Order: sequence, then structure tokens, then C-alpha cells
Amino acid sequence: MRDSRRLPRWWSGGVCSAIAVTTTHPLDLIKVQLQTQLVKEKKSVGEIIKNIYSQNGLLGFYNGISASWFRQLTYTTTRFALYESGKAYVDAESLSGKMGLAALAGVIGGIVGVPGDVVTVRLQNDSKLPPESRRNYKHVFDGLFRIYKEEGVSSLFRGAVPAVSRSVLLTIGTNAAYDQVKQMLKTATGAADGVPLHFGTSTIAGCIATVMTQPLDVLKTTFMNAKPGEFSGIGAAFISIARQGPLAFYRGFIPALIRVSPNTIITFILYEQARLRFGYLRPDDE
Repeated sequence: MRDSRRLPRWWSGGVCSAIAVTTTHPLDLIKVQLQTQLVKEKKSVGEIIKNIYSQNGLLGFYNGISASWFRQLTYTTTRFALYESGKAYVDAESLSGKMGLAALAGVIGGIVGVPGDVVTVRLQNDSKLPPESRRNYKHVFDGLFRIYKEEGVSSLFRGAVPAVSRSVLLTIGTNAAYDQVKQMLKTATGAADGVPLHFGTSTIAGCIATVMTQPLDVLKTTFMNAKPGEFSGIGAAFISIARQGPLAFYRGFIPALIRVSPNTIITFILYEQARLRFGYLRPDDE
């Protein structure tokens, strides 16, 4: 029997999330293309799917996958590792302790993840642009190098404020919410530490995270994908979206929910299995 006291390894979050994003990347691609639409060019989800398929076939749904992997292996690894290691220094049993720790992990992880996020958004959005307007990055490292060379290092951190803010909310909405819901479900139902409990907990956490992060996700995606000089700053991007109505901040919500929920479920089920199979015990628990 696997020992439920085992703790996760520092790499578990990033590796498990990279596996999960491989499954959900097509949904993320559709969500990004929905979020970056202008009112005058508005297309339905069906039209976007048809356009992606007609241009590149099934492989078109994996445009930008190298950047997504890179982002998860940097951004998610940092968030999860800091959140788990920080439990030794705060009251991890209380909701406030979990939320404070998640916020700190989200800030640092968000900063680490911005360059990969910028390239991911641009790669995913490229196929819907006219051929003459496409950036045509070959892969994540080509994208990082070209942004640095053509636009300067500051462009690698374009949209850092909404990206870091979203990272904070996401870490609270997933990691902290996951731990809190899991704790409540175990107390209320007496459920054992296994897949059914992990599935139910991650499903609830995924819904919480999507509702919390979607407005910032739309703002972040719009600003990161903008051409140099298109917006004077993040405030201008916010005003541009707001002019389209309050629901514009929830553009692509259904694809986001459909993506975030399975992504959260797969990530945490794999994460828990990695913890139970490959985790370690504290010295006093051995």
C-alpha cells in the first residue's frame, strides 16, 4: 500500500502539467484565437476550428505546442515547487495560509513564465493571421531569440502584469483550492486518498480557477499578441476590451472551461500518483 504521507518531488508539477497540456492544447489554441478577435472579424468556434483544419490539418491544432511545454516546465514547475516547499513555513492547514502561500508562488512562477507565455500566445494566434502578417516562429527557442533580437528583452515580458496577476489567481484557484476542497471532502465523506477523491477535488478546483482567471486571461492574451505600438500600455488594452462590453472579458469562456477543467484534473491526478509512487517521506516519518 502506498504511503499517503509521501510528499511530491520538486519536478512533479511541471512534468505532470506538460503531459496534461499535450492533451488539452487544441482547446487552448481555439481559446486564444477567440480571445484575440476583433468585433469586426468575429468568428464562431466552429469557423475557427474549420479554419485551423483547412490550413494545417490535424497538426494545426498543435501549433505552439513546444512553447506550451516550455511554459509548463518553467512556470508550473516553479509554482508547484514553491507552494509545496512553503508548506513547511506556514500554517498549511488554514485557508489563509494556503492562499498566502499560493499568492507568493504565483507571483514568482508568473514572472518566470512570462517569456514562454508570450511565445505561446503568438504561435497559437499565427495561423489566423494573413500570410504577410505572420511571425512564423519555428519553435519556442526561435520565438524567444527573435523577440529578443527584433523587439528587445522588454518584449519578452510583455503583459507581465496581467500574466503575473493571473498566475496568482490561478495558483489560489488550483493549488490552494485543491488542498482546501480535498481537506473538506476527506472530512465530510471519509474518502481515502485515491483517484476518486483526486478526480472530484480537481474538478471543483478547475471550475473555481476558470471563473477567477478568465478576465485577466483575455487581457493578457490581447496585450501579448498586440503588435508593437498597438496599445500604449496595459490600460489601453483594458479599455479596448471594455468598449466591447463586459462580456468581452469572458470571451472564450467555454473553451477555457473545457480546457482548464480537464487540464486541472489530469495534472492533479498525475501529480498525486507521482507523489504516491515517487514522493519522499520527511525524515521523522521514515
